This record gives sequence, structure tokens and C-alpha cells, in this order.
Amino acid sequence: MGHVVAAAVYAKGKKITDISLDQGKEWAKKPGHFVWIGLHDPGAEELTNLQRQFDLHELALEDALVRHTRPKLETFGDALFLVLYSPVRTDAGLTFVETQLFAGTGYVISARYGESAPYSQVRQRCEARPLLLEHGEDFVLYALLAFVIENYRPLMDSYHGELEALEQLVLDRPLSQADVEHIQGVRRDLLRLRRYIGPLAEICQELQRLDFPFIDKNMRPYFRDIAIHVNRLLEDLTALREMADHAIEIGLLLESSRQSVVQRKFAAWAAILAFPTAVAGIYGMNFQNMPELTWHYGYFGVLGFIAVGCTGLFASFKRSGWL
Repeated sequence: MGHVVAAAVYAKGKKITDISLDQGKEWAKKPGHFVWIGLHDPGAEELTNLQRQFDLHELALEDALVRHTRPKLETFGDALFLVLYSPVRTDAGLTFVETQLFAGTGYVISARYGESAPYSQVRQRCEARPLLLEHGEDFVLYALLAFVIENYRPLMDSYHGELEALEQLVLDRPLSQADVEHIQGVRRDLLRLRRYIGPLAEICQELQRLDFPFIDKNMRPYFRDIAIHVNRLLEDLTALREMADHAIEIGLLLESSRQSVVQRKFAAWAAILAFPTAVAGIYGMNFQNMPELTWHYGYFGVLGFIAVGCTGLFASFKRSGWL
């Protein structure tokens, strides 16, 4: 069972009075007045009550009783039904809290399902701007939509800071499995964000074209402003995804470079060790006609030759950067 967070009547940009849920119909029918109701986790009983009072379309009610997967805008006669999502990031991961908006002549109803930033902030902002609140239902609709968009910005900044730190981490040391899993988790979250932000651009464009009695043409620039912010979020999402991809690419390139350095060192030491092995192999063939085997200082001469050869190889590899 849900509960009513706030329910009030507004006229001429000012709050008239708080009301109960059952009083909405009589106030909404008064000329120049509109009702703004905020619900948290409402059930079928509350929604059915609102349907009777404000003549909500049956399909809108059916739509409201199910959970959705993406933001959307539906129109029912001279009323509209909006589904929006606010991102919430916790230690358990990224989740999206659904908000449903019903708007029509004389009323705006918001229903939030889950824990996210409360819409009381939106109400306070609107009441502090009476000249804009005087527009009525369309300004409240704009304010609620703008508030949802605002919730994405701190999250995007958080991901940007994480990816910058990961890029620096990649340069400082080899990527561990935990680092790769972290980057992949961020990439997955960014894809989910695009899924929820992308439809908002279409919704804003649709709101600019709608010809509803409660949407003033003078409010269309406000919805256009939201569309601009949504497009910026989408651009930032693309940039963040590129940062995540580059972090992995840089990590792979650096790891390949480190492996190449190790392989060169192994090859250089193998060549150095191969020289005395070759010399020892020659004198291990046990031929009878090998005069240097009978020399008094032959053993020391061979050791000196091996030492000079190995030293020369070591110096050559060191000069070329292989050691």
C-alpha cells in the first residue's frame, strides 16, 4: 500500500491549500485551478480512486499497474501518461526507479515506485517561482521532467572521475582481473544509461509538438531546453564509453609491450648462454687431431674466449635496449 506524499491545489502561481486524495476532483474542475498530487508506491486502490476522479483512460490505468522497461509517452485524448526513470547507484549496483506521470486539464499526478530523490524538491522550486508556476500544469510537467534529467548529471560526473582514475591506473601498473571487471562493469552501466536516456529525447520532441489544452505554446522552449540537456547527456555517454574502451585498449597495448620487453630479454640471455654452449660442444666432440687440447694454457684460453664473447654479446644487447 502506497501513501500520498503531497497533494495541493494551485491557482495564479500560488498554493491555495493542501487537500486529501478524495478532494481532487472538485478542485480540479474549478476554473484557473489545478491539483498536484504526489504518490509513493501507490497500489491499485489509489490509482483506481484517481481514475474515477480525473476520468483517466482505462488503458492508462492498465499501463500504470505494470512495470515498464523504458521511458515512454502515451496520449489518451487530452491527457498524457509519462514513464520516467531516475538512476540510483549504490554499493549493490546501478538501479532505475520508475516514476509515472499523469497530466491533463486541472491535474498533475506523479507516482514514484522505489527510493530515489524525492520530488518535494521540485514542489519547493515551483512554489518559489510563482510567475512560472502561473503557467499551470505544463510548467509542473516541465519541472518534473527537468528534475529527472538533473539526476543523471552527478552520476555521469562520477563515472567520468572513475574512468580518469582507471586510465591513470592503467599507465602506472598492469591491469589486474579486478580492474578489467571494474571497467567492464562501467561499460555495462553506460549501456544501460543510454537505454534509459535515449527515449527522453524523443519524449521532449513529442511534447513540443503536442497540442493539448493544458500545454501553452509559450512552454515549448522549456521542453526544447530539456531536449538539449538530454542530447548533451547522450554525447557525454558516448565520450565515457570511448574512455572505457580506450582504457582497455591502452592496458592491452602496454601489456603487449611489457611482454615484448620480457621476450627480448629472454632472447638476449638465450643468445649469450648459447655462445659458451657452442664452444663447449665443439671441444666435446673428442676428435684426436685437436692440437689446442694439448696446449698448456688451452683451457684458460678457451675460458677467456668464452668470457670475451659473452661480454661482447651482453654489451651489444645492452646497447640495443634488449637488456
